[in-house]
Amino acid sequence: MRWVTVRARDGLASGAVPGTVQSIERAAAILRVVAGSGGTLGVTDIAAAVGLAKTTAHSLLRTLLHVGFVEQDPATGRYALGPGLLRLGSSLDVNELRARSSNWADALAARSGHAVRLAILTGTDAVVVHHVFRPDDSAQVLEVGTALPARSTALGRVLLAYAPRHPADLAEVRTQGWAAERGEHERGLGGIAAPVRDAGGLVVAALGVSGPLTSLFDGRGTPRSLLLAMVVDAAHAVSRELGHGGG
Repeated sequence: MRWVTVRARDGLASGAVPGTVQSIERAAAILRVVAGSGGTLGVTDIAAAVGLAKTTAHSLLRTLLHVGFVEQDPATGRYALGPGLLRLGSSLDVNELRARSSNWADALAARSGHAVRLAILTGTDAVVVHHVFRPDDSAQVLEVGTALPARSTALGRVLLAYAPRHPADLAEVRTQGWAAERGEHERGLGGIAAPVRDAGGLVVAALGVSGPLTSLFDGRGTPRSLLLAMVVDAAHAVSRELGHGGG
């Protein structure tokens, strides 16, 4: 496991910056590490990453847990960003999200030959906020504003997988970094989607393609490798547009 080490003794614990509150600086360092880990670190790893004693890190994590800024998996003891912090991070304006993703979504549609949609999570639905038609002359209907059932769509599965208290059966989505849909929502049609992150590393949207199953997947139901790479690369590009250095 690799993470950025933020040493408490290099300014966080030393009080080298006048007018700062040490505990807030430490908590901020912990939140950065937790955000970057994607829910894969326990208290020992987090303490090592920020250069704090385990007892100190545990105390700060308990406070962050109490206010909802982190959550802890009861089975593994690992920490992820909590709903309180995610609500603070959800203030990204939809119009800004659409504008910053537009060029990459257009390029993805042109390269892949498929319709492209960008969605955000609203309750149990993935709501389409941007839609690029597939580049052909067939009749198509604009889907902006459409609420898709999150559980049965690739876009929704991505969003649910990175949401607070994410369903255990979607852990694979977090591991592989993408989700697929093979006719569960609409017979004969499917989708491939990947997460879009903001500057703080929060997943704020999902970007994906949709189309006939035969064009998205091979005979074994595996996403076609070139198409999957296009989707993931486009989602990373939009994330960079939003300031996420890790793509």
